[in-house]
Amino acid sequence: MTSPREDRLPVLSEDDRETAVRRLQEAYAEERISHEEMDGRLGQVLTAKTHGELAAAVASLPAEQPDTTSTISAAGGRIQRRGVWRVPRILKVESAFGRVRLDLSRAVIEHPVVDIELILGTGGARITVPRDAIVEVEGLRTGWKDVRYRARRRSRPDGPTIRISGAMEFGRLKIRHARR
Repeated sequence: MTSPREDRLPVLSEDDRETAVRRLQEAYAEERISHEEMDGRLGQVLTAKTHGELAAAVASLPAEQPDTTSTISAAGGRIQRRGVWRVPRILKVESAFGRVRLDLSRAVIEHPVVDIELILGTGGARITVPRDAIVEVEGLRTGWKDVRYRARRRSRPDGPTIRISGAMEFGRLKIRHARR
């Protein structure tokens, strides 16, 4: 039975749970927790009924940094980032119409894992990744065209991991490694 005080607390939202799950996934990707520990904590997060139970599941994880997520959006036109620019931990790119060009070859990448979430209507996207990057595109759904990417034969294990997810309706994603 819950106490009267717990009954007055706001109900956990899906955003609260998703944030906790993302923090656990990031900690696992950065090798801060083991696979078994992540599984156990995910169980806690998914069955938590109060904010206290949710907080206990992520208590020993590093605090989230507020500047680790950035969103670039445009209704139409071109979205382009190139040269020297700071890549956030999570980059969300949203465009209804237009092309997306992201060049990470000279960008400052401070995180071992970078998640790029593409939400694109029409128009293609081209992403240039650093020469030593490891690219994962399993989380991307495409509607009309496919993904063009050929993995490098020899990526260094100390390069950043670029995970691309999201949805593209009518357009092709081209990913290539920088030559230099």
